[in-house]
Amino acid sequence: MSKSGGCCKSFLHFVFDYETTKTLVVPSLAVGCFFRFTQLLVLLYAFGYVFVVQKAYQQTDSVMSTVTTKVKGFAFTNTSNMDPKFWDVADYVIPSQSVNSFFVLTNMVITPHQTQARCAELPGPSTTCVDDCDCIEGYSDPRGNGIRTGLCENYSTTARTCEVLSWCPLEIDTKLPKHPLLAAAENFTVLIKNSITYPKFNFHARNILPHINSLYLKRCQFNRTTDPDCPIFLLKHMVSEAGEEFEDMAVKGGILGIIIDWSCDLDWWAGQCSPKYSFRRLDNKNPVNNVAPGYNFRFAKYYKTPDGMETRTLIKAYGIRFDILVFGTGGKFGIVPTLVSLGAGLSFLTLVPIFADIFMLTCARKRHLYNRRKVEYLDDDAATEAVSMSTTYGTQ
Repeated sequence: MSKSGGCCKSFLHFVFDYETTKTLVVPSLAVGCFFRFTQLLVLLYAFGYVFVVQKAYQQTDSVMSTVTTKVKGFAFTNTSNMDPKFWDVADYVIPSQSVNSFFVLTNMVITPHQTQARCAELPGPSTTCVDDCDCIEGYSDPRGNGIRTGLCENYSTTARTCEVLSWCPLEIDTKLPKHPLLAAAENFTVLIKNSITYPKFNFHARNILPHINSLYLKRCQFNRTTDPDCPIFLLKHMVSEAGEEFEDMAVKGGILGIIIDWSCDLDWWAGQCSPKYSFRRLDNKNPVNNVAPGYNFRFAKYYKTPDGMETRTLIKAYGIRFDILVFGTGGKFGIVPTLVSLGAGLSFLTLVPIFADIFMLTCARKRHLYNRRKVEYLDDDAATEAVSMSTTYGTQ
C-alpha cells in the first residue's frame, strides 16, 4: 500500500474511531459517601440556592419611579421671643413641592424688621478694629454680613467693629432654642404616593394598593405590624424606626431617608407585588466630630412699610429633610437564563468525580491499591511494543 493511502486511512481512523472511558468501580463506603455528599452539596448550591432561592431562572429589570408627597398637621407657638402664632402646612413645609423629598420646619432663629442700612459688624477675629484704618472701604468678607463702609464703629461698650452696608439689624444665630419651637411637628403626617414601572415587562404598580379605598385612606396610618400597606406615615414613627428621638433631631435638624423597596417576583405564581418601607438617618451624627451638625438654611419674608420702605423678616430654619429613595429589581421567568443556569449547574456536577479521585488517592486507607489500579504505567518494553503496534495498525 502506498504511503499516501496509509496516511489517508490513519486520518479516517483518527476522525471516526469512537473512544470511551474506562470505568473503575471502587467498593468503598468512605469514597462512596464522600462522592454522594459532594454531589448533594453541589445540587443544593447550584439548583437549590442559585436556581431557586436566587431565582437564576429569571430575567430582570430595574424599577422606574415617581413620587409625590402631601404633609398635614397644625402647630401653635407662644414663646417669649416671638408673638403667638398658628402654623399650618404653608408655614412649615418649605418648599411646598420638591422632587422626591420634603422639608419640615422644627426650629428657627428669627430676625425681624430688617432694613437695608449701615450697622456695626458682629464681633469676630476679622471684624474687630481700633480705628478706620483697619476697615477697608468696599471690602466684602465672604464670612461677613455685608460690604464695609471704611468706618470703625462701637458695637458695644467693650467692642469696636467695622461698619457694613447690609440688612440691619444683623442676624445673631448663636442663641438657638434648646427645645424645638415646632416640637408638635412629631404628630404631623405625610401621604406618600409612589408609582413604579418595569418597562421590560410592561408592569405598572403604585403603593396605594387595589384594596385601599378613599374611606380607608382617611383613617389609616402606617404600622409595620397591623397596617403595613397604609401610605400615610407619622413623622415621629419614621424617626423612631430610624433609631432617633424626634425632639433631639428637631433641635438642629437632620436628613432622614424613607426607603421604598419594590423588589418583586413578577411570575404569575408569585402573587402580589407590594412595596416594603424602611427608614434611616442619612446625615452624619458623630458625637466626636460634631462640627456643623444638622440641617438648616435661610429664607426671608419681605414687606413694605406704609411709607414705601422695604423690610424683611429673616428666618434661619432648622428642620428635618425627608428624602424618598425608591429602588428595586423585577424578575420574570426567561428561557435563556433558565438554560444558562441549568448548564452552569451541570458543569459543577462534572467536577465532583475529580474531587472524589483526589480524596481516593490521597485520603483513603487503600490509596496505594487505588493508585495502582487507577494509574497504569508502561515499562520500556511495553511502551516500545505499544508504539510498534500503533505504527503497524496505521500502515495497514
